[in-house]
Amino acid sequence: MANVASQIILHPTASASLKVLGTTVGRDKVYRATQYFARFFAWYLISGGRKADAVRWNALKSHLALSRKLLRLGKPLEHLQSALRAAQSTGDLKEQLTTIARQLAYFGYLTYDTVVWANAIKVIALKPETSQKVQKISNRFWLAGILFSITNAVLKTGRLTKETREIRGLDEKNIGEDNARKSRLRALQTMQAATRHQFIIDILDVWLPAANLGLVNLNDGILGIFGFISSLLGLQTQWLAVNAK
Repeated sequence: MANVASQIILHPTASASLKVLGTTVGRDKVYRATQYFARFFAWYLISGGRKADAVRWNALKSHLALSRKLLRLGKPLEHLQSALRAAQSTGDLKEQLTTIARQLAYFGYLTYDTVVWANAIKVIALKPETSQKVQKISNRFWLAGILFSITNAVLKTGRLTKETREIRGLDEKNIGEDNARKSRLRALQTMQAATRHQFIIDILDVWLPAANLGLVNLNDGILGIFGFISSLLGLQTQWLAVNAK
């Protein structure tokens, strides 16, 4: 019995899970996935006339949303640093500008989101109309950040595709040069996969701030599923990043 227990507790998957949950990003992705699943399931229960059962799921959704704001308290500075690094880097100008714009937009989004959190836990007291205005600005920055991210992905995909075609078109006879070409192709394919992965996440997430701003009319079931799937994709990225070390 003890041997079975040790195999379960010390299983590589359990160890890998603990490594992911040991990071702030990993915990945030798990909380986010649960939050958006709760949003979907509450909608499902209400649609079926089970409003009393939906109360606990709505409560879970709200508490997780508030908890995640606390986890993100240091994130604005991270995005500001990323914007500065992007400004100091070299490369395609359009990609560089969209990266900077994306990071600055996320900085604005999370900064205003911190104000929303502070008001929610009564650290500050905003008038209802001021609170709504702050939330609206936060969602505008969020939407802008995702749109810049999508634009960046489109530009990057175009450049990577062009580079891939050019390298495949080379007729390398030297073994050393051929090996270098194959290595470069593998690197380009890895970057293309990562860009495509983030693009899918952004396409799913863009509807969330758009719905908050009233730009689209989607119910909580659809938004919950979109957020749940994008959270799992983000968790997958973090899983691979952490366990590759």
